[in-house]
Amino acid sequence: MMKVRSSLVAALIVSAAVVGAAGLVPGKPAFAAEEKKVSKELAKTLKAAQDALNAKKYSEALAKLKEAEGNPKKTPYDEHVINMLAGAAYYATKDEPNAVKAIEAQINDGFLSESEIPPRVKAVAQLNYRLKNYDKAIEFGTRAIKAGYADDEMYTLVGQAYYLKGDWKGTLKFEEAVVDSQVKKGQTPKNEALQLLLSACVKLEDADCTTRALEKLVAYYPKTEYWQELLYTLFQQPSQNDKTLLQTFRLMSEVDVLKRPDDYTEMASLAIEQGSPGEAQHILEKAFEKNVFADQRSQDKNKRLLASAKKAAAADLASLPRVEKDAEAAKTGDKDVALGLAYLGYQQYDKAAEALSKGLSKGGVRSEPEARLLLGIAQLKAGHKDEAVKAFHSVKGDAALERLANLWSLHAKQA
Repeated sequence: MMKVRSSLVAALIVSAAVVGAAGLVPGKPAFAAEEKKVSKELAKTLKAAQDALNAKKYSEALAKLKEAEGNPKKTPYDEHVINMLAGAAYYATKDEPNAVKAIEAQINDGFLSESEIPPRVKAVAQLNYRLKNYDKAIEFGTRAIKAGYADDEMYTLVGQAYYLKGDWKGTLKFEEAVVDSQVKKGQTPKNEALQLLLSACVKLEDADCTTRALEKLVAYYPKTEYWQELLYTLFQQPSQNDKTLLQTFRLMSEVDVLKRPDDYTEMASLAIEQGSPGEAQHILEKAFEKNVFADQRSQDKNKRLLASAKKAAAADLASLPRVEKDAEAAKTGDKDVALGLAYLGYQQYDKAAEALSKGLSKGGVRSEPEARLLLGIAQLKAGHKDEAVKAFHSVKGDAALERLANLWSLHAKQA
């Protein structure tokens, strides 16, 4: 969470006090307009308060200001100067609640010029945030935003104020608007805004919202930890089936967030079941190289699975010439797609892309979205990034695979 810049607030209040003191001597008004000068009745008292403030005698200054406040002859402008001086004195004595009241009074009394209002509005927002008066922080932060003089820090302050007061829906609504605005302007959304968006989704226990927020983080800040959070979120969705689960594992392996031993085991098992024993062999060999399987029981189990994958891969490789002939003679594309999947598992990416493209061009493919996703993966792995992105964008008709294709496309553009 952000910290308030004390130096900004202090400088603002002290400078305000100095300006306010300029016209304390009768006959020398601080402003040209008649209504903007200290009255003769309070000039002496306010001058004494100013002198005490300059001498850092804050108790004495506040006593004089209370005396001026109690004078029934004080004018509205006298009140304005009292608040300017009081703000400085209260802030110097670390009485921030009264300091912020004094600044807010200045903003609302009508004596400030247009250029003097913005820094005070921001100071009030900052001080209220520090005092945990989050509603007030939001009020004045929003005022700065609507008036067009809010900086990035002010946007962060408002979002965090919503969050810290426990208004998760308010946080989500505010941050979504901020992020959408930045995207429309062609800007990269701020990491702070995306993090608050994600945190609000988590607090609301909204799985879809959380996934969308993580997708935005991955799109603009492709850190490994964001990929891991996102893909494990997809991995846990109840709509997963074996086909989409293996595709999720493929992307996890690609961006190097496949970590858990059981995930390697399950990915290899699914690959064997779905006709890609070469892929199963490759992923298990990768796991052993990374020392993923720590205990002896897990090692033994996966050594047996690896041996099974190698045996299946050897038989599969031996059958490929026959499969190629069958695919060539087939009128529909399913056999070409199966051939492409096999080549993909053996890291023969150009051959995989050729077979998958041929299968899709023939038509009659059992799962066209899956075939197009595999085509994009093969093209990307073969180094044909632009073609891969086009293939990923062509995945339609299966919501889960479309989402994975969009993520592969993001990864392709970032690679």
